[in-house]
Order: sequence, then C-alpha cells, then structure tokens
Amino acid sequence: MSKKHQADKNGFVFSTDPGFKFEEEALTHQETLPPAQQKLKVRIDNKQRAGKTVTLVEHFTGSHTDAEILGKQLKNYCGTGGSVKDLEILIQGDQREKVVQWLLKNGYKQTKKI
Repeated sequence: MSKKHQADKNGFVFSTDPGFKFEEEALTHQETLPPAQQKLKVRIDNKQRAGKTVTLVEHFTGSHTDAEILGKQLKNYCGTGGSVKDLEILIQGDQREKVVQWLLKNGYKQTKKI
C-alpha cells in the first residue's frame, strides 16, 4: 500500500482536498532515567486477559527501546514470555518475586511490589 492511502493516528484515511497532507506527530524522545532514579511499580493483573495472570512493571521513564531491552532481560530471567506496551512491561504469570529480585540486583532501588 502506498503512503498516499495510509491512515494517520487520528483516523484520517482520505480527504477530498487535493492539498491535504497528514500532520506528522512530533515524537518526543524522552531520556531514560538511570536505574537508581526509576520509580517502578510491580503488580499482578488478570483483567481482560481471559483469566490469565500477568506481572506488570509500570512507571518506566525513558525511551521505548530501553523499555524493550528491560522487558527482554526480565523475560529471560523469569524464563517466561511477555511484551512491552506503552512503556508497561508485561511478564506472563505471577513473577513478582523474581522481577523485584532482578530489579533490586540491577540497581533499581525504589521498587514497589503490590
């Protein structure tokens, strides 16, 4: 599909105005805070997940790439799957103890477990 017919994030797909162009949203590159300054929150959740339990790591401050790296490290340590969505790291299963242990071992000092 050509770029001419792609929708933007606002839902616009087509315009009859020949001079219409999608406005590119400015991507703000947020610097990643050092681990000691991160105020992460670890909790479990099973709402709207077909009854499956996931461990959420919330309040990550930084770029999406750094969140992906942290998510991959946590998934490897826990030996489970997971994903990163909107700077929120999801780890399959109730892995709160392992996640908090790994975060503390790697310098994330102000971790809350709920």
